[in-house]
Amino acid sequence: MYKLLEGLSIVEASSFVASPTAGLYCAQMGAEVIRVDHKAGGLDYDRYMLTKEGRSLSWENLNRAKKSVALDLRSEEGRELLVALAGTTGNVITNLPEKSFLSHAAISEGRPAGAPELVSVRIMGWHDGRQAMDFTVNAASGYPLMCGPDDWDQASAPPVNQVLPAWDFITGAYCAFALLAALRHRDATGQGSELRVPLGDVAIGTLANSGAMAEMLYRGGDRERLGNAIWGAFGRDFRSRDGVRFMVAALTAKQWAGLVRAFDIEAASAELEQRLGVRFADGDRPRFEHRQALFELFQSVADGLDYADLERRMAAEGTTFERYRTAHEAANDPVLVADNPLFAQTADNPSGFAYPAPRSFANLPGQSAGEPAPAPYLGEHTEQVLAERLGLSSGAIGDLVDRDIARLSDK
Repeated sequence: MYKLLEGLSIVEASSFVASPTAGLYCAQMGAEVIRVDHKAGGLDYDRYMLTKEGRSLSWENLNRAKKSVALDLRSEEGRELLVALAGTTGNVITNLPEKSFLSHAAISEGRPAGAPELVSVRIMGWHDGRQAMDFTVNAASGYPLMCGPDDWDQASAPPVNQVLPAWDFITGAYCAFALLAALRHRDATGQGSELRVPLGDVAIGTLANSGAMAEMLYRGGDRERLGNAIWGAFGRDFRSRDGVRFMVAALTAKQWAGLVRAFDIEAASAELEQRLGVRFADGDRPRFEHRQALFELFQSVADGLDYADLERRMAAEGTTFERYRTAHEAANDPVLVADNPLFAQTADNPSGFAYPAPRSFANLPGQSAGEPAPAPYLGEHTEQVLAERLGLSSGAIGDLVDRDIARLSDK
């Protein structure tokens, strides 16, 4: 962990992916992130896939470097403790509904006199209050109907969902940014902020930011499916003689020239240009509009070469390419993982399973990112946090535990 956010304490009351991601990124930069869950675990505590011991690998990795407090959040007393904890930090990340016991107003009311005003970031479904999750907002965005083979009938072909819950991760990253923006504003003005970030708005807003919304309105219809081709530029998957699939992309003149040399198609490309009356070096448009003819030309070369030869030639020309891997292959790839300074082998995981875990994605030259911090056991820090944050005595905490209002570590 880096220490850029050292001294910042955040209470996180959340579940699933987006909200824990926001807390994770803050924790990786040195913030103290106190995740508060129901005593039996949040809705995501046993999220698939589970180890044979019943530990969720998803939960374990989204909660690294955090502290864990477990309370009976179905009881009034447990909820009051969470509100009080949130008030002590003045910084909250949550995906609980605004009309709940953890509203911005409820936390603000319990803040000590003279304390900095509250900053809360709340992840919602849709802006109008409807529920949503990654795969439902993705359905609304239009992206799944852009995906699939280019020979599918546009009217009757099914949607193609992405496996990665991308909107959750994008929303989590945006919420971490929004929190820090609000903290900067509070430092400058003394004013707190209540920020509500609808998952659905992140999806439809990203559609707009990318230019795709304007494109659909301008063209008056939907974009055609392109298979694995890149929209608006040259790029697609190809197969080598020995059956290896790989992706190439050329978004610049240098990348394009390198690919032409690597595939040794200067003469064939020039002949195609003359026949079509275009110059492929002029930019994305001619390469994209005549992509099918170019794809056939590149594939004809790939048909006669093994991937090792193609890889050597593309690397020598500085082109942009990559071989397709399964997720299992990626997890075992030495270049991506074992030899990548992003990762470190971890053994102190609650699951008991040893595997590589990532450090912060950012690199700070001259500073050590340190080792990836482990995830907590559920309730591991209940006693410590209640004592330090709320000033409760060991006897008072023991009473809460005895009455099943608070839970200690589930180790």
